[in-house]
Amino acid sequence: MMDTHVISHQNVRLSRGAHRSPDEGACVMELVSMLAGEPFSDRPETACPVIGAVLRAFNDLADDERRQELLECAAAVVGSRRPELEDTRARHCVAVALDYHSRQPRWRRVVGGRRRLAALATARRRRLGEADIAYVAWSLAAILRRAPGGGGRAVELVHELVAMGAPAVEELPRELTYAAR
Repeated sequence: MMDTHVISHQNVRLSRGAHRSPDEGACVMELVSMLAGEPFSDRPETACPVIGAVLRAFNDLADDERRQELLECAAAVVGSRRPELEDTRARHCVAVALDYHSRQPRWRRVVGGRRRLAALATARRRRLGEADIAYVAWSLAAILRRAPGGGGRAVELVHELVAMGAPAVEELPRELTYAAR
């Protein structure tokens, strides 16, 4: 009898690393490519590279349970690419990483934290390149992985980053009226 079990965006379980096809598993960014109808990849064209870097890093560093929390933000990332916002989004990630790092008790801070903190502070003063963004994303993921509630904060952060590119919604008038026929 032929196996009719088909892996799709509806039944995929997130796993660590890159995969050749959904049959091998998928990381959160590969799920984004599936949702966008793009070729299976962890770098879908429709997704913001900054958000992608954060999600790839957290996907690979998180334990299996926390990784599944990322499922809820995959659909929001589709269509998030806004080149004019990449630097703003990256700087927001730097600010979050610095804030989380400084609030951790010494015993809980990521090893090499001072060097990481200095590098992130320096990155705040110049335009961030692809390598900088990857470094910031991995640093942020490493910090959030150890922080209480870090998984939830990673999901919140992705939603914040996506919202930076959302079109402004005009407020509706307080009273909506219509003409009677």
